[in-house]
Amino acid sequence: MSFITSLLLAVALAMDSFAVSITIGLQQKRFVPATLLKVPLAFGIFQGLFPLIGWWLSVQIGESLAAVDHYIAFALLAFIGGRMIYEAFHESGEMERTDLSKMRSVLYLATATSIDALAVGVSYGLVGIDLRTAIVIIAIVTILFSLAGIYIGVKMGNIFGSKAEIVGGAMLICLGIKIIVEHTLLD
Repeated sequence: MSFITSLLLAVALAMDSFAVSITIGLQQKRFVPATLLKVPLAFGIFQGLFPLIGWWLSVQIGESLAAVDHYIAFALLAFIGGRMIYEAFHESGEMERTDLSKMRSVLYLATATSIDALAVGVSYGLVGIDLRTAIVIIAIVTILFSLAGIYIGVKMGNIFGSKAEIVGGAMLICLGIKIIVEHTLLD
């Protein structure tokens, strides 16, 4: 696989992380150093490791994982997005607000956005492609796109104000729907 092909694949895989990073940025009023570090690093590490996991799974169980990966991604994104929208309309103190800068939420989102990378790894395993360079490129591009997404989100959040949580939740749900459509209707 050429460097250009690996780079284009990395950009395509980083788009989900970019969109989710915008959502995370929408919730921030300013740039929080901890968020700027943990979100892009978590997304980059997951995007880099999931092709390796997918490759390993393809060697072990073949294509059966590809039949359900998109449902897992959709469920995670829809749950977090739906909760954000619910919280935007219900300001009660009964429920802890979804803080997308918290590590648990970041790990859910890193998993959901990396499912495509897992599928890419499965396909690499099925056709016997070496992953080393691709994994590094995927991780670096994802980190850079996630940083840019947070920056854009913070700027947009300052414009949208209190509606940012609704916009962010809707973006996550739409991303989950996009994944389902791509994997079920377009296959």
